[in-house]
Amino acid sequence: MKTGVDPAIVPKMKLYTGEEIPCIGMGTFGSDRFTSEEVSGAVAGAIRCGYRMFDCASCYGNEDQIGMVFRAAMEEGVVKREELYIMTKVWNDMHERVEEACRKSIADLQCGYVDLYFIHWPFPNYHAPGCGGDSRNPAARPFSVEEYMNTYRQCEKLVEQGLIRHIGLSNMTVPKLKAVLPLMKIRPVACELELHPCFQQQELFDYLKEQDIQPIGFMPLGSPQRPERDMMSEDIADMQLPELKEIAKAHHCHPALICLKWAHQRGQIPIPFSVHADNYADNLRSVTEDPLTEEEMAKIAALERNNRLVKGQVFLWPGAKDWHDLWDEDGVIVGLDN
Repeated sequence: MKTGVDPAIVPKMKLYTGEEIPCIGMGTFGSDRFTSEEVSGAVAGAIRCGYRMFDCASCYGNEDQIGMVFRAAMEEGVVKREELYIMTKVWNDMHERVEEACRKSIADLQCGYVDLYFIHWPFPNYHAPGCGGDSRNPAARPFSVEEYMNTYRQCEKLVEQGLIRHIGLSNMTVPKLKAVLPLMKIRPVACELELHPCFQQQELFDYLKEQDIQPIGFMPLGSPQRPERDMMSEDIADMQLPELKEIAKAHHCHPALICLKWAHQRGQIPIPFSVHADNYADNLRSVTEDPLTEEEMAKIAALERNNRLVKGQVFLWPGAKDWHDLWDEDGVIVGLDN
């Protein structure tokens, strides 16, 4: 195994609150490809490697295993709780019972409180774990400002209770953000969204930055190990592009590390996942050394292909045309009735 990285040399990103957090984290979504034991084992290794930010979610089905890892690392003196930045999310079937969901995550993760709590998807459209891409819930419905704000108000109460420190949004669009941000008492500090060289979401990225909301990019490598239900024939494999390979060759590294350098230098926080110790060690080290040149950053900026990999089709409601309806691509919220 490669040597770890001193957490003190990992660059920080500053939130609008003034707090500084790590510029890279580790994702924990591996439930379609890896067991909970494999994921939690990777988290254990990552803590010792120097990671301090971890992105969890109740629907990943592994928070209890990860919690045992967090507890063991703290009891062994490897890390203190206040040195960790733990993120998790309320799942779609708990939008009406956010405190209950949050308390369960805190108990499972054995972390006392959550640093950043996300609303995982902007509507309560549940789907069963591991379902196929053609699965649909007949009770699914389009986005509702009133319903979303009801869920968000519950998150605000959790901040006031001290159960969570900050609120985050996820899988949002510019029209949805414009509809709800003015209604919030406690502003969100971050938004998770799919970001990789072939899907840069520039308009949404710029809007988040304008609003002092930190973008956190999932699938930063183009996610070759994403669930099969999200794979389609037209998808592009970012890391196979000759331009990325050429830049990687110049830096004597894998194209994955170029994706992470680009993400960091662009201003988003990537949250890659790997169960392989050498890989996650390299991922962390990539943001501490050998930055990309302005010319290389410009080359990657030109790789935008509007290549969304997580379509979200399992969340479609009766009457919706296809997965494009989830993403408000024409600048209006599709199906909004309030």
